[in-house]
Amino acid sequence: MSEKLISQKKPAYPISNCLSDYLSEQGRNIKIPIFYDDLLRFQGAIEIFDNEGKDTLWISCYYAEYERDEIEHSLKQMYSILHSDGSDNIIPYLNIDSIDFCTFGNTKPFRVKVRNILNDNYIFLYIKKADASRIYGLELEHILSPNHINFLVHKDTLIEEHISGIPGDTFINNNLDSLSEQDKRALAKEFVKFNERCFVRLLADMRSYNYVIVITQDFDRVQYRIRAIDFDQQCYEGNPKVYKPQFLKENNAYVQMTMNVLAKESIEQYEKEERSLLAKRASSERERLDDLVKCMKADTISTPAKINELRAALFKLTKDVNFKKSKNMGELLSTGLDFITRNYINENPYIIK
Repeated sequence: MSEKLISQKKPAYPISNCLSDYLSEQGRNIKIPIFYDDLLRFQGAIEIFDNEGKDTLWISCYYAEYERDEIEHSLKQMYSILHSDGSDNIIPYLNIDSIDFCTFGNTKPFRVKVRNILNDNYIFLYIKKADASRIYGLELEHILSPNHINFLVHKDTLIEEHISGIPGDTFINNNLDSLSEQDKRALAKEFVKFNERCFVRLLADMRSYNYVIVITQDFDRVQYRIRAIDFDQQCYEGNPKVYKPQFLKENNAYVQMTMNVLAKESIEQYEKEERSLLAKRASSERERLDDLVKCMKADTISTPAKINELRAALFKLTKDVNFKKSKNMGELLSTGLDFITRNYINENPYIIK
């Protein structure tokens, strides 16, 4: 596809007081004596290659001895807050095996491997520069998707839990062609629903390396789920196509598979199912969602030109005059969720109220 859909560089937007208060109310704000910038003080690094000898664009960092102990202790505290009660009781049983830095993309995260020395189980944490767009994206994923998101914020530092799965581009190269027809249909159904979910909650840039394929073995079949892992482009772009993974050339293999194994009627059915599920989640989490959207409406997370472009496109698509009245990205998102809730929540006559 020759059309350029993604902006080269999205600016980082600061966390507003309203968003900070919201994060405190939801238990996402923490106190910890380490910042993203502290991890940038590494003394040297070694390139990391994959099993085939290709550069992964990650480097393994090492620090001066007088700083290493303090940094590692703070990272262990961070792990305890994210995964336990925040006490120091588990710290003696933790080891920081590695601190890696990614040299690619806007985020430039640190990846920290934390290992339990008693049983050798380990988990990864990601340390990033906090950006309002990314935090809105993480919260909306937690509220509106079937996935729970675990993250913390310390002033201008964001700590994210690792999301397990096979990167979408790796899955295309290594797994897609070998799937059975039934598995392709199951994955295609999930791609349709993922595509719709991204569009409704205005999450952009879901190129194949920005999401993972999660595989779950059921008792008689394999279940698939697609999970976003990069939330940098939440409510920023003006072109509506960028919010639908189907229009990104990196996803062409999934689009072609979906067209081959699903009838048009099935695709429309799955789109309606996902809209209905989104409407139900939005209604069940109405208070929390309203608090978050209130901050978005008062915030600046895009440019006037992009807001105008998206407003016109969504009005053309839905003919809902409320889109024309929306003044910013927060209002556009809110109008879209209201539209879905009005039209797709569906009253079930068999539910006792």
